[in-house]
Order: sequence, then structure tokens, then C-alpha cells
Amino acid sequence: MGRYKNNFKAWQWHIIVVSMIVYSMFYFVRKNFSIAMPGLTAEYGITNTDFGIIIFIGSLIYGLSRFINGFIVERISTKVFMAIGLILCAISNFCMGFGIELSYAVTGVDDGPQFVNMLILVFGVTMVLNQYFQGCGYPPCARMLPQWIAPGELATKMSIWNTSHSIGASLAVVICGLIMTNMGADMSGNSSIVARITENLAGSISGWDSLGAADQTAKVMSYATHYGAWRWCFFLPGFAAIAGAALSLIALYDTPQSVGLPELEGTHTGKEEIKGRKGAHKGFLVHMVFKNRWIWTFAVANIFVYILRMGVLDWGPKFLTEDRGMDIKAASISVATFEIMAIVGTIFAGWATDRFFKGKAHRMCLFSMIGASVFFTIFALVDMPAVPSVCILALAGFCIYGPQALIGIGSANQSTKEASATSNGLVGVLGYTGSALSALLVGNIADKFGWNWVFIMFIAVGIIGSLIFLTMWKAPRDGYERAQKYTESLQKSE
Repeated sequence: MGRYKNNFKAWQWHIIVVSMIVYSMFYFVRKNFSIAMPGLTAEYGITNTDFGIIIFIGSLIYGLSRFINGFIVERISTKVFMAIGLILCAISNFCMGFGIELSYAVTGVDDGPQFVNMLILVFGVTMVLNQYFQGCGYPPCARMLPQWIAPGELATKMSIWNTSHSIGASLAVVICGLIMTNMGADMSGNSSIVARITENLAGSISGWDSLGAADQTAKVMSYATHYGAWRWCFFLPGFAAIAGAALSLIALYDTPQSVGLPELEGTHTGKEEIKGRKGAHKGFLVHMVFKNRWIWTFAVANIFVYILRMGVLDWGPKFLTEDRGMDIKAASISVATFEIMAIVGTIFAGWATDRFFKGKAHRMCLFSMIGASVFFTIFALVDMPAVPSVCILALAGFCIYGPQALIGIGSANQSTKEASATSNGLVGVLGYTGSALSALLVGNIADKFGWNWVFIMFIAVGIIGSLIFLTMWKAPRDGYERAQKYTESLQKSE
């Protein structure tokens, strides 16, 4: 612990960088599922609607998990909590990788409707468990980082930290894309497997009959020559998550005080002065979170932000392969490009919040949401070749990740460092309600009306989200004054 002596900035950046690496590992064992989905459709005929239901339920569970864990982590070690979460996520991913064996053990068959239905159930159960364990990732960071970063620079530095979402997701889709195109067994000479893949793709890809015979054959053979590669999309990220858990235990520290440094200036809430009072902690959380109109506004806006963000992230490889004619490798790289632009957009949004809006995250959210709506409109309504189309989608990523990051930052500032995990838990519940709705809506709309209508839905969502952020224009930067008034009122009432 003496490695930086009393150098607060060095410790601050140590915590930011290490927590970024650890948190990105959660995305390795989360976003790998979207790359495995096309392979599962080809080999077993699992439909978009089936995947939509799995993602829908998993998203609701993740939001609930963030809410529950937001309360729990206020009272225990953040780094231990993150490590436990990563290990449990790794175990659930190993179970998904062994989904065939688990389904066979229950049904006694390795083919047919009974086996496929059991495989869907196995994925559903393990995905739900994985999503709950994923909720052990963000709440500890939401509590830890405001302890190390002052309110006036929280938007800039936490936006840098927030790129861990995109770093983890982009690495996951690139690595899993390489797995899908370089691993697995070559079954292209097995006529029954080739016939089954052809049947499954014909039943799942809209416009299959309009494809030429050569294109149909190329798609079928791309899966037949890498049969079962999807399993490794779960195994390898699982090992990475275990390494991340070890790093969390070794290199993270919960507060400046834990390494002999003082409390950050400007972040005193008066909570310590009422610590011995009965019900003080609960009362503080209720006042700063559940009775705070700005927290609730952020939470409602988060529904619409997550419909857009998760719509592309969860379904990107699917719609790019089925609607834009890409192979799985090109689709994976395209979604990774979306995430890379999201990294740039996240950092820009944080910098612009502190530079132009004096830390008022909600104002930057408004302009970002408007930008995302514009680019989704261009993507949906303008007929373009693949490369310009991907560029427009990447620009949408640049915009949408600003609000995704800033809502958490704004909530942490509004609720103060003493209640940041709880407020982010509440905001997360509604955000992942949006993610769940996105999963259900996208799967059903894509199956019934086609992918273009999915993006028309995204445009409407972006407009509504923009209007919600507009109602926050006059909100303050943070809630520290509110907190001090509350604690002072309690002291006077004694």
C-alpha cells in the first residue's frame, strides 16, 4: 500500500485503471452470448423470438440484481464483492458452454424438438443466473469511484472509466468473432448436418429465398466448417473472468482512507455526524434517492437509453448478418466498431459535461440523445452500401454511450458518494427494464415485420428520451447541498 506514498493522484488513477480492467471482464462473460447466437440458430434452429425471451428475462434480472446489490454493497467490501461476482459469472458461462451435455443428461437424446427445447431452457436458466451475478459488477464501482473522484471532475474521469463497458464488449465481440470463424469442427462433409443448417437458416433469415444459391451455400458452409465453435465463446471468456477476480482482490482498494489518505474535499455530507442515530442510514437513502425527483427522472430516461444501446449491442450481429448481408466475422467487427466509437463518445461526453456544462450531466445527455436519434434515422431510412451504413451506426454509438455513462455519473452526484450505489441501483432497474423491453420488442418486430421496423422503433425511442432529458435542464449539478441541509435538520431536531 505504500507504493505511491501520499500521492493521491497516482492512487486515484491506479483505482480507475484497475477497476476498468476488472469491470471490463464482466462484459467478456456477458456480450459473448450475442456472438454465439447466430451459431446456435444455424445448428439448432433457435429463433429470434426465443433469444428475445431469454434476453428479456435476463435483463430484468440484471436490473433487479443491480438494485439489490446497490443496498448490499453500501455495507461490505467492494473489491471482494466484484471478485465473487466474476467467479460466479465464469461458472455460469461454463454451464452454457456445456449446454449440450446438460440437455442430453436431462432428455437422454441429442437431437429433435425435445432436445432443442431443453437446450433453450438450459440457456434461459444459466443466462438468468449469469445476469444476476453480473449485477455484482457496477454497484461496487458506483460506490468506490465517488470516494476517489471529486464531483467537479467526476464526469470527465468517470466517463473515462465508463469506457470499460465498450472496451470489454468490443474485445468480447472481436475475440468471439474470431472464435466463430476459426474454431469448431469441420462438418461440411456431413450431409445431414449441412441439410439441418440449411433448414434452420432458411427458417430464420428473412429473404432467404431471394438470396442466390451461391450466397446460400456460402452462409451454410461458414457454419458447417466451424460447427460447435459457439461453445468456446463461453469457455475462453470464463477463464478471463477468473483472472479478473484475482486482480480485483489483489489490486483494488475501497476508499482513500484504506491506504492512509484523507477524505476528498468537497464531499462531506454530514452523514458521519448522524451515524449513531437510529434509522439514520435508511433515512439518508430515502431522502437522497427515493424522494429525489432528479434521480427518478434519470431513471425513467435510462429506460429509453438502454432500449437503444442494448438493441444494437445484443442484436447487432444478428441484424447485420440477416438484413445487411454480412458474414459473422464482418458483423462482429462492425459491432466492435460501434463500441470503439462509443469509447470516444463516452470520453467526449464526460469532457464536454465538465468543460461546457459545469458538471451538469443531464444537459449533455440531451444533446447526445438528439444526435443518436438523427443517426438512427439515417441508418434506417437511407439506402447505403455496407461500409457507410456501419459508419452511421458507429456514429450512433458515439452519441448513445454519452447518456449511458452520464446517467450513472449524474445519479452519483445527485445522491452523493454516500448513496451513489443505491441511486445507481435504482437507475439500473429502470435501465435494464428498457434493455428487457428492447430484447422482447426487437425479437418480435424482426420476426414479424423485418429489421427496418426495428430501427423506426429506435427513432421514436430516441425522440421520447430527448424530451425527458429536456425536463431536467434546470437541475443542479449535485446533491451535496441537499445532503448537508438534511443532516443539519436532523441534528437540530435532536
